Amino acid sequence: MTESLPGKAPRSRHVRPRPLLLLLLLLAVCYAVAALGGAAASDAGSTYRSLDRPSWAPPSWLFGPVWTVLYATIAVSAWLVLRRRSLAETTVEVVVWSAQLALNLAWTPLFFGAGRYGLAFLDICLLLAAIATTMLLFRRRSPAAALLLVPYALWVLYAAALNFAIWQLNT
Repeated sequence: MTESLPGKAPRSRHVRPRPLLLLLLLLAVCYAVAALGGAAASDAGSTYRSLDRPSWAPPSWLFGPVWTVLYATIAVSAWLVLRRRSLAETTVEVVVWSAQLALNLAWTPLFFGAGRYGLAFLDICLLLAAIATTMLLFRRRSPAAALLLVPYALWVLYAAALNFAIWQLNT
């Protein structure tokens, strides 16, 4: 059903957000997740340096720049899927995308804040499953959106292996 006003084009009943505003909102959500995760483990750098790590572990300074780029790609990926569709048309995609962000957010306090490396490993495995599901759902709407999540999935896979190794070396 559509509504129209004199001199105005008909409007769909399913309101779509303005594309630029939506992109800014998605970026804000992703960087809020980053900030909350960072606040939950403010001493993550020193904790990481104090752990026994495998020889292939990256230096602590690398995580900030990598995650800064990845959070942007996570937001842009969602934007590509949502920008031309209503929330009603993309509810499943939004729920799964939000779930992967929630799992992402939970990892830092589990690993660094609580020192629960095994539980953090379980969380990161669930995160990988959520990322894969997000990619599959996004691919139906926008192949580019799914491709944007590939570096994120690869980094999280690497982080899962690192999490597992640190768990084994520090228990």
